[in-house]
Amino acid sequence: QVELSESGGGSVQAGGSLTLSCEASMHISGTYCLGWFRQGPGKARERVAAMPPGSGTTYYADSVKGRFTISRDTAKNTLVLQMNTLKPEDTAMYYCAARLYFGGGSECASGPQGYNFWGQGTQVTVSS
Repeated sequence: QVELSESGGGSVQAGGSLTLSCEASMHISGTYCLGWFRQGPGKARERVAAMPPGSGTTYYADSVKGRFTISRDTAKNTLVLQMNTLKPEDTAMYYCAARLYFGGGSECASGPQGYNFWGQGTQVTVSS
């Protein structure tokens, strides 16, 4: 069974930084797409960043390109999201997610409906 557990959320002022971590119960260097999603107040859940296994390819939402960086630490079985230059509109619950990867091109860049394993979420609040 795949279990994901996020940590690192909190409150920060605009322009600040936060680092989110997601500890996974399975080997993240294996056959899973890994991604970060968020859901702001009154908004739909959206993909923030994602990456396929065994590759340096990354997918980012346009709104976070150049500010957020997704990475994985395979030794610690952890997915990381480094968030810099945070804006009030980044305020949301952030979720770590995974899905099996079948090698089909950009499948890891799918929306939340394409992911079937989820963490409980960690809140990020950015004040102006």
